[in-house]
Amino acid sequence: MKPLIVRTIPGGIITILIFYLDYFPFNLVEKFLMFAAFVIVPLVILLLRYDEKDKHQQGIYGAIKLLQFPAALLALASVMGSKTWGLGSTAIPGTLSLGWLLFTLLLGIYGLTAIVNRKGRIAEIAIGAGLVYFFIGGIWFTLYQYQFDLFQAKPATHALSSLHFHFSSAIVPIFIGLLGRVMTKKSWYPWVVAVDIIGPILIAIGIIFSKPIEYIGVTLFACNIAIYTTYLFAYLRKSTLQKKSSFFLVLSCISFYTIVVVSICYPLLKNMFSLTIHDFIPIYGSLHAFGFVLCGLIGWVYMIDSLKKLTKQGVS
Repeated sequence: MKPLIVRTIPGGIITILIFYLDYFPFNLVEKFLMFAAFVIVPLVILLLRYDEKDKHQQGIYGAIKLLQFPAALLALASVMGSKTWGLGSTAIPGTLSLGWLLFTLLLGIYGLTAIVNRKGRIAEIAIGAGLVYFFIGGIWFTLYQYQFDLFQAKPATHALSSLHFHFSSAIVPIFIGLLGRVMTKKSWYPWVVAVDIIGPILIAIGIIFSKPIEYIGVTLFACNIAIYTTYLFAYLRKSTLQKKSSFFLVLSCISFYTIVVVSICYPLLKNMFSLTIHDFIPIYGSLHAFGFVLCGLIGWVYMIDSLKKLTKQGVS
């Protein structure tokens, strides 16, 4: 797991500093966006496959690996420009954010090539869609850094939309696609993938235009995650893969169910302890980002590595 250590430790250290040092006066949304740029995306890159016959896809993959960390540094400089260096009234933060936008464009192009090259393979379509959603997240991030008012929505809404596409919208389809790579094919699986692709769009439209549409999108998305985690639990019970992968994937599933329980208990806890929704946002965010997403990605990286080793042993 040397690639896992090498690619995530520098970004992990930077993320810890961002979360705990007063020198970075970022709001919570901005901190989680930096966490996505420095930690989540490098883990996703480790899970990508490329067609050895497709030189263009190999070239894009090489560029993605090379440019991820510099692009993340530009994203950090963009936020620091508006929050730490007093450049919020200028176009400099927005200009710096273009580095991350172009990098997510590369991810989106790679996702489209994966969809085209893997015709008929539903799992790869799901993963490709997740990569395209990273690009949409990059667009919202740049709009936020330029402080544009789009669709009569405030820049803070753009930040939330960017966070939505960097985490749930991108990661859940990728998780569903990874599950599709290892599971026995089921008749219901294409429907799950379809909802995963449509759900984020409904949520994004709802955030800007209509709360009922947002609620429909969130409900469909949550049901899909419940199907994913339930099937993954059943798969892990029968699996003989590394304990590390099972440990992290189980933690990821438990984090999701904890979010569900906390959401159900929210009205009671709010009245008992005089809490507001703002008190619960850090809890939801931490469970989702560090629990469901981070642990899930680490678990899948270990699982894919274990499957590769088993394949090589079988060949030899």
